[in-house]
Amino acid sequence: MSQPLRELPPPAPGEDDKPHEECGVFGVWNVTDAAAVTALGLHALQHRGQEASGIVSFDGAHFHAHKGLGLVADNFGSAKIIAGLPGRSAIGHNRYATTGETALRNVQPLYADFAFGGFAVGHNGNLTNALSLRRMLVRRGCIFQSTTDSEVFIHLIAISLYATVSDRLIDALRQVNGAYSLVALSNSALMGVRDPLGVRPLILGRLPGADGGAGWVLASETCALDIVGASFVRDIEPGEVVTIDDSGVHSIRPFARRVPRFCIFEYVYFARPDSVVEGEGVYAARKRIGAELAAESPAPADVVVPVPDSGVPAAMGFAEAARIPFELGIIRNHYVGRTFIEPTDQIRHLGVRLKHSANRAVLEGRRVVLVDDSIVRGTTSRKIVEMVRAAGAAEVHMRVSSPPTTHSCFYGIDTPERGKLLAATHDVAEMAALIGADSLAFISIDGLYRALGRNARDASVPAFCDACFTWDYPIPLTDSAENEAALASQLLGHG
Repeated sequence: MSQPLRELPPPAPGEDDKPHEECGVFGVWNVTDAAAVTALGLHALQHRGQEASGIVSFDGAHFHAHKGLGLVADNFGSAKIIAGLPGRSAIGHNRYATTGETALRNVQPLYADFAFGGFAVGHNGNLTNALSLRRMLVRRGCIFQSTTDSEVFIHLIAISLYATVSDRLIDALRQVNGAYSLVALSNSALMGVRDPLGVRPLILGRLPGADGGAGWVLASETCALDIVGASFVRDIEPGEVVTIDDSGVHSIRPFARRVPRFCIFEYVYFARPDSVVEGEGVYAARKRIGAELAAESPAPADVVVPVPDSGVPAAMGFAEAARIPFELGIIRNHYVGRTFIEPTDQIRHLGVRLKHSANRAVLEGRRVVLVDDSIVRGTTSRKIVEMVRAAGAAEVHMRVSSPPTTHSCFYGIDTPERGKLLAATHDVAEMAALIGADSLAFISIDGLYRALGRNARDASVPAFCDACFTWDYPIPLTDSAENEAALASQLLGHG
């Protein structure tokens, strides 16, 4: 049941009204200038994490590491830094914090010296039993150096009684719950792992090797292969552990096969449009989503305008299907970062204009369909609608290329707690009134599935993880106090 209509709260300083990225991982084996190649790969994956980045390389005798807060270019734009990371193997990580504060000690890859040699790991995702594992490990005498859940892997590997690195890693994986893709580097191998449901992405690529043989790449998305000139080989399968050494690529599947539940929001928002995820081109998928949205929720309009940049392909699909002209009625300033300081209420109120400005020549006197990928808190949507009206639009109709975001994600996407999600507390008509739109509509969950090649969502065997829309969490939210509280809130509010 919806709550009484209320004003949208102003965003906190620096608060963004979008689901935040997860993380990006990249690794290479037997590649000349491995650290430089890894830095390029991280550049391509910058959209997946913009708080920090790090690279660990191995030169055959020693490991070398460099990490820093900020963007990849800030941390690895110096030839001197790259020269300090020698070797033909390396892994890298772009971070957006979903657990643990933003601090240098939490920047990945994490590294540890073991009796068997060095070991570095980069993690994309969230472990839902990290707190209970951490408490167990602390009781056993483990000393944690960070507040990130990723460090659990390091300690589980440390206490494992198995002999080989890969067996120790598999031993650790059997004890964790959650969604994860990992890249790891030891003295003898590069390793890649996906969780048994394949919620988070990971792919394998190939490059010319440093010794004239094969070089190998692991990455979160294919766009990272493109930037380094690597060829796509295949997706790492859900539940698969891949070990790459000088004898080639070796695959182990230590978990029972399950129906995959890949994150559906990768298609809607997270993946870069030029990537191919799970065999599906993201750009084409987003256009189909827009076309399905137009079929489900047409609007009387003169022009279709995307909320840039993530709304552009869906708006193109909407415009083509509706036979309404597509125009860039909103121009985005690409030189404003997420960390811009907004020191006063007045400046904060104007903050949306730092990122977006209205193209009056396109908007004035016209009925406008605005297409965006999601509405989270609604604060940015309201300011966008206000800006378009101020530019002279006669009507403003908002169309959204995802279903209403009604529940939080605990699998590696940083979403607000449920009480701050606009769709969790208001119906669509109330949301339209709050953001000031003449009409508002979201694609249905079945429509989203149809756009991705399914007839509809099969509730008994869903093809994707779509918990943020459906409340159907495929991985237990085990025993984290935060997750328990959040789940109790969801249970009380469900239905």
